[in-house]
Amino acid sequence: MSVIVAQSLHIFGLRSRVANNVCYFDEQIIIYPSGNSCVKYHLEQKWQKFIPGSEKSQGMLALAMSPSRRYLAISETVQEKPTITIYELSSVPCKKRKVLSVFDFPVQEFVSLAFSPDSKYLVAQTGPPESNLAYWMWEKQRTMAIVKTDIQNNPVYQVSFNPQDNTQVCITGNGIFKLFRYTEGTLKQTNFQRGEPQNYLSHAWLTEDRVMVGTDTGKLFLFESGDLRWETSIECKERPSEVEKDELAHESESLIEFPTASSPDLSSEMLCEAVGQQQASLPQISAIAAYSKGFACSAGPGVVLLFEKTEEKEGYRENREIRIPQDQRTSDPNQSDKQDVMCMCFSPSEETLLISTNKNQLYIFTMSSTEIIKGEPAHFEYLNFPLHSAAITGLDICIRKPLVATCSLDRSVRIWNYETNTLDLYKEYQEEAYAVSLHPTGLYVLAGFSDKLRLMNLLIDDIRTFKDFTVRGCRECTFSNGGHLFAAVNGNVIHIYSTTSFENVNNLKGHNGKVRSVIWSADDNKLISCGTDGAVYEWSLLTGKRESECVLKSCSYSGVAISPDAKIIFAVGSDQTLKEISDSSILCEVPTFDVTYTAIVVSHSGRMVFTGTSMGTIRSMKYPLPVHKEFNEYQAHAGPVTKMSITCDDQFLLTVSEDGCLLIWKVYDKEGRGLKREKEVGYADEVLITKTDMEEKTQVMLELKTRVEELKMENEYQLRLKDMNYNEKMKELTEKFIQEMESLKTKNQVLKAEKEKKELQYQEQLAELMEKQSREVQDLESGNNQKLLLEYEKYQELQVKSQRMQEEYEKQLHDMEETKNQALEELTEYYEAKLHEKTTLLEEAQDDARQQLQEFEETKKQIEEDEDREIQEIKIKYERRLREERESNLRLKGETGIMRKKFNSLQKEIEERSNDIETMKMEQQKLQSVIKSLEKDILGLKREIQERDETIQDKEKRIYDLKKKNQELEKFKFVLDYKIKELKKQIEPRENDIKAMKEQIQEMERELERFHQQNMQLELNITELRQKLKATDREMHKEQQKERDMEALVKRFKTDLHNCVGFIQEPKKLKEGIRELYDKYVQQADMVEIVGVDTDLQQEYTRQREHLERNLATLKKKVVKESEIHRADNVRIMQFLPVNCCPVPVC
Repeated sequence: MSVIVAQSLHIFGLRSRVANNVCYFDEQIIIYPSGNSCVKYHLEQKWQKFIPGSEKSQGMLALAMSPSRRYLAISETVQEKPTITIYELSSVPCKKRKVLSVFDFPVQEFVSLAFSPDSKYLVAQTGPPESNLAYWMWEKQRTMAIVKTDIQNNPVYQVSFNPQDNTQVCITGNGIFKLFRYTEGTLKQTNFQRGEPQNYLSHAWLTEDRVMVGTDTGKLFLFESGDLRWETSIECKERPSEVEKDELAHESESLIEFPTASSPDLSSEMLCEAVGQQQASLPQISAIAAYSKGFACSAGPGVVLLFEKTEEKEGYRENREIRIPQDQRTSDPNQSDKQDVMCMCFSPSEETLLISTNKNQLYIFTMSSTEIIKGEPAHFEYLNFPLHSAAITGLDICIRKPLVATCSLDRSVRIWNYETNTLDLYKEYQEEAYAVSLHPTGLYVLAGFSDKLRLMNLLIDDIRTFKDFTVRGCRECTFSNGGHLFAAVNGNVIHIYSTTSFENVNNLKGHNGKVRSVIWSADDNKLISCGTDGAVYEWSLLTGKRESECVLKSCSYSGVAISPDAKIIFAVGSDQTLKEISDSSILCEVPTFDVTYTAIVVSHSGRMVFTGTSMGTIRSMKYPLPVHKEFNEYQAHAGPVTKMSITCDDQFLLTVSEDGCLLIWKVYDKEGRGLKREKEVGYADEVLITKTDMEEKTQVMLELKTRVEELKMENEYQLRLKDMNYNEKMKELTEKFIQEMESLKTKNQVLKAEKEKKELQYQEQLAELMEKQSREVQDLESGNNQKLLLEYEKYQELQVKSQRMQEEYEKQLHDMEETKNQALEELTEYYEAKLHEKTTLLEEAQDDARQQLQEFEETKKQIEEDEDREIQEIKIKYERRLREERESNLRLKGETGIMRKKFNSLQKEIEERSNDIETMKMEQQKLQSVIKSLEKDILGLKREIQERDETIQDKEKRIYDLKKKNQELEKFKFVLDYKIKELKKQIEPRENDIKAMKEQIQEMERELERFHQQNMQLELNITELRQKLKATDREMHKEQQKERDMEALVKRFKTDLHNCVGFIQEPKKLKEGIRELYDKYVQQADMVEIVGVDTDLQQEYTRQREHLERNLATLKKKVVKESEIHRADNVRIMQFLPVNCCPVPVC
């Protein structure tokens, strides 16, 4: 085994051709097939867990989730043999519970699966030509029954169990709608098709005996116990915008005269096309899902209808229409929603509806929105983001960002983020995309289309074409590692372009076949290419010539890679070997063990090699390459791997395939540790955005800011008005409450005085009542004693009556028992005779059935269809007779049970009567006490009623007053609203004037800025000239000083010379004096200065001085003129401002 381990991290894609390809595991987790695995995806937390397919699997065909949501069954083809694998979803990770791979009946593939309601049984439908229906007890791998569902090789689409019955199964297909029941070890058909056969595409159980079935002609049939109960037709509905277009088209078409059918211009081909268009316009009901209120079904491309049960017993009515929204980023938005719904399912709580389409897309819809927004059109939403719907042909990554670029035959280019597992950008085009390459900065993308090669900018929200190159059918393109060059393949020629000047730097010619793969060396000095001609070339970009070559014509190469030091080339192709090439020779060949490698990539560290195979698997191996089978193989895709790439830090491996899926792998070493990055450099956050987009956004921001300010002003104004109103109301209420409090105080004092008076009255009344009560008690005691004597006499009479009643009832019971026993004996004799007769009849019927069966077996070879029908009719008749006999036996048993129940009930009634007599006496005493208490309660309630009537009258008066006030306030509100409208109308023209004045002020400010700039420039010129003048003055002073010094020196020399001439008679002194003169005055620098000062220097000095004086005079004149012009402009502006900028009155 290899040290290098790759773990699948995230996958982007869906396999729409798998039957029942979407199902809910719980409220937040869904399961769907992607690549060669099933994915458990959490809707909120966005994580994925993989259920890998079987080894050497050629792809999944069908899924089935058990009703308990504990098991998942997957139908696969493994090494051209059908296999059913059952996983236990409750375990982490998901474990294989059972594998069904050995079958005692012919089968090529299983097209549909279903679990029984108790999850113990599994039913599977095979495809044509066998078309067998198999019924398993899957845990014991026991085949319970097999039946052939079709003879004419028609396709079968779906199989399902009755949701309440383990023994009933339904299948639908082209001309097939059959119900089977498992009895006595076989599956027997329980329904017969009547009428014309339809192409039944889908079905769903609504109840335990009702099945809703959909056809390819837009018809819905409701079958109850196999009989048709209700049907309806669905029409293909168009969007409102499309309806308007069609009306215009019909109006224009009505002006054109079409030839009649009898005319020679109208051919039979045109008639066939018209019929075909009519059939295509009918909606296909390809999916149905039931829920508690009714069911949902597809109604043509991009439409799902919700039906709810009506008040009638069997009818359903259309309640809601949900559409797939148009995608504005596609090349044709009108066609983006034309997707056939392949599968749909409701969440366990029925809050969300999930659908999958034939373009590998997943959509979700929240059912609560139908109740919230009624009347508006409902639309699905992407589950996450749009996915590729065809084979992916190109893949590339960049260095500075965690981005992945892919292109596909679905004419789209997509930019993914492998850190956040999201889709950042995507765009669809008119042509198919064959190759893609990302610039190392992640800001540009290069895509090869069938008509041209496009260099595009990756903007913040768009992929925009920047430059087109005339490279047709570019199947390979790649940027250099430095990003300054890119290579594009056109057939067997490799074009090298500069990314800065867009010039064709070089054309590399040498391949005889199509170039399949191109890769740059790490230093961008070399380019490696391979092709279908069996050649691997190493090109030098400095000379544009081949440095080395390795040609093997028996092999068609599909992928090439290079080591980091650019010394070793790895190549894979059709000869099922991995070649290691160096210096134009093959160092070693590693066998692939009966699999063709289609892609290869080497890590940047040079220690890992990854290959993709034609079976869709990924192999990881270490470098140096192993000779034996020392590699790890992973189930990845359901089609050949087209491209592979590894990130710059060797952390992630990315693979794409013809199944339209992008798979991200995490790379580890054998101990499970991630491979360390050499450089910890963060990813760049920069994005591209155009100047126009920025200006638009800033303009929108400014408009929104102004709008916010206006709203703030309006809100403040309204709040002030409300505060004013509330303050006035508060004042009014406080005044009212003060008045009421004063009135209540006066009332309280009056009530206190009345209370004192009434207390005295009540004390007097209490004394009188106490005397009366003592008298009444004495009278009541005497009267009650007499009543008790009378009641005791009545009680004795009732006792005598009850004894008599008991004796009578006992006699009646004795008589009833005797009659019952006689009736039971008679009934048993009668029914035993009947049973004897029925058993004889049954034996005779069984003998007849045996004879008839023998006769039918003899005639079976001649007329098979008539024989089956007659046998089934006879069986049904005898089964009905058996059921009737059993029902009659059950009725007799029920009658005997009823008689026993009656006897027991009579005994209970006697006991209850005796108990009732005793309870009546107790109740009589209780009722007397209750009557007294109720009389007291009645008096109290009457008083309460009077008090409440008074309070109700008071409240009605208050309500009437409040209603009057409310009407007055509404009138006042109407007046205020009218005034506000008038004020707004007055404010609008003034606001327009203010805007115009602001614009004028802005223009004036711009002019002022211009003048200020001109003044600043002039001041700078003046300062420069002044500095020049100062410099010339300094030079002049220096020259004057030099001249003075020279004059002083000459004078001194003359005096010294005069003194020296005095010694002319004395030669020694004369010689010393001349020597002193020489030492004192004669020096080299003085000689140079004396020689340099001549007449030419003086002339040049005077000429320059005159020139500078003239320039200074002209500049002074210009400054004076411009200052006068500037002063005049300022005066004009100051005169203009007070006239136009008048104060605006504030309303």
